Amino acid sequence: MQTHHLLELNSNENSLGMAESARAAIIDALDIGFRYPDDQRAALINKIAEIHGISTGHLSLGNGSSENIRTVVQMLHNQALRSGQRFQVIVPHPTFAYAEVYAALLGVGVVKVALVPDSYDVDMQRMQQVADEFDGISLFYLCNPNNPTATLMNTAKFKAWVAAAPDHHYFLIDEAYAEYVTDPSFESGIAWVRQGLSDNIIVLRTFSKLCALAGMRVGYAIANPSLLKTIEAFMSIDNTNLAAAVAALATLEDKEYLALSLATTNESRQMMASVLDELGLRYLPSQANFIFHDIRGELDDESFGGVAVYISRMRDHGIVVGRAFAPIDCFNRLTLGTPEEMAILIDKLKLFRQQGWV
Repeated sequence: MQTHHLLELNSNENSLGMAESARAAIIDALDIGFRYPDDQRAALINKIAEIHGISTGHLSLGNGSSENIRTVVQMLHNQALRSGQRFQVIVPHPTFAYAEVYAALLGVGVVKVALVPDSYDVDMQRMQQVADEFDGISLFYLCNPNNPTATLMNTAKFKAWVAAAPDHHYFLIDEAYAEYVTDPSFESGIAWVRQGLSDNIIVLRTFSKLCALAGMRVGYAIANPSLLKTIEAFMSIDNTNLAAAVAALATLEDKEYLALSLATTNESRQMMASVLDELGLRYLPSQANFIFHDIRGELDDESFGGVAVYISRMRDHGIVVGRAFAPIDCFNRLTLGTPEEMAILIDKLKLFRQQGWV
């Protein structure tokens, strides 16, 4: 029976594939697969701390950064229960959904603050207002660059907001795509932790994107040691497996692969920007490994079939693109695959234009 391979450009994975050094490290570690990975886990923690110029006490490994998100929400929920306070999670809308998912499972209220119309920037002023009007603990979940827009928050305004926030406001800054940022104004929240800008900052990073280890499930949180110790109480014990630990460490030490991974995404981004310009389809300035672009172009409302129709048509042509992100109804999130994959996508996009579909 013939099978049809779909080109998957929908989950912001790195289709370059993991580094050969990571593969070799996993294979080499199989002989000690019966041992607990304490030494390998410690080596990974030490390497990450060295890269960021922090102590190991600032760092908490997660089974994917999704575990770090869960534990922060759970920790603050527990803190609120113990102190008799209310607790809410405030998120931009749309953004990566895990913080609100975990909050909802705990019965914690979630406030979604719409992105600024047209620019699709995070509305920091409105998010702060929501917290100021709330009597209790507030956690801001902020993906920077944001997902699905791939855009950055204004660094100066963001930093000033964090620095002036009261002690019952917490900032969970998800920097899953930080390695792709080209905007020179960007400043990582990790630097703010080092500077002691606030005791209530937790910064997330992941090995799923630039390092192409999504299937290994390795992420981490960085915060001041006192706060991190409180968060660690909610982490699962021995949450990093041997294969993940050695693969992540090998990738961090493979400078050639990391440079190739970044260069590949940059080339693919430029390819997509060029064709979108050619077709007159608006796109937001991408600082990530995906691009958020208009699919309507100059079509009138009657001709425009919507994101769902676009997704279906792309799938019919062998390509899986990103899902819809309500309430933005005319943009699609496209993962930047390899240049070879982008060439296939570009051919289909031009075909769609010929058909009057974009």
